Amino acid sequence: MHRCPQCGCFEYGGAPACARCGDLLDTLVEDGYQAFLAEQALPDDPDLAEMIVSEIKPYEWRVVDAAFDRLTCADCGSRRGRGPAGCPPCDLDEGFRYSAREPDRPGVPPLNEHAVRVGAAVLRNAHRHGERALLSWRLGFPLVLAGGMFTTAQAQNLRARINKGAGYDELAPWVATRLR
Repeated sequence: MHRCPQCGCFEYGGAPACARCGDLLDTLVEDGYQAFLAEQALPDDPDLAEMIVSEIKPYEWRVVDAAFDRLTCADCGSRRGRGPAGCPPCDLDEGFRYSAREPDRPGVPPLNEHAVRVGAAVLRNAHRHGERALLSWRLGFPLVLAGGMFTTAQAQNLRARINKGAGYDELAPWVATRLR
């Protein structure tokens, strides 16, 4: 795990406040979409994005999330699934996105990719989640992206510390030492 030169958090963990960390998250998703387009020799167009989000299950989550990013919610005008909590179409899209495939990357523990997927969704859509969930993913996402996983006891310990009011600066060193 590396520190972001812009915000000082572990990379990705400064999102959503840090533009660089936010860009890293968006690139993580976009790179998956661009690889899909290249592999399938397909153009990047809105009709393809619409087709992907109309039949999510065959596609990997990065492809689905990037397809949603290319479409606009007719109700709120945000990118689909990323509008304010309470926007009915965005709420549905936010839920549907989780039916995309999450194949684990080589060399990571089982379900690591699910953790990456959930963390990316929370950090990219921070306004749709509570402060405690956001803080836990700001801390944990760099670790799971690097192939690590929290044990149940570690996750519970982290959550208890967050619930007691511990912040990022206090918890980041603790997270880094627990998972080496």
